[in-house]
Amino acid sequence: MTLGLTLGEISSRLQSELPGCQVELVTNGSPSAQNSLLIDRQHGLEAARLLRDELQLDYCSNATAVDWPQYLEMVYHLFSIEKKEGPVVIRLRTANRTDDVTLPSLTPVWRSAEFQEREAFDLYGIVFAGHPDLRRILMWEGFTDHPMRKDYVPPPEDEP
Repeated sequence: MTLGLTLGEISSRLQSELPGCQVELVTNGSPSAQNSLLIDRQHGLEAARLLRDELQLDYCSNATAVDWPQYLEMVYHLFSIEKKEGPVVIRLRTANRTDDVTLPSLTPVWRSAEFQEREAFDLYGIVFAGHPDLRRILMWEGFTDHPMRKDYVPPPEDEP
């Protein structure tokens, strides 16, 4: 139970208030049982605004990337400071991991996502549309790869 609503109820609300929004409940079989909502990327920003404005999920404590074999994924942990509840975990997926790796930036909704989205851009190659300052944060500007991807091959030690 989160914010007095189950994840299923939050999913239904997103789908009813955002026509065309696709939301899938992702179950987690680990001991934490921290289930999440996978939101289609076309409605990600609108869904984030609804979660903040109507459900009072006003704080994003963590945003991180996951490298799956077929796509890249962002995972956001949301809390309501006012209601002292959470987390509600939401996910956004890229279409693939090669040429369609754009997701909407959620920084306009939760400013705390800014550096974490930059880190995902730098290390995984996820491009965040609408991000206010999307540039590398850990690797240098001339670096052309994404070292946290599972298929990353580091250069030989004798090369710069």
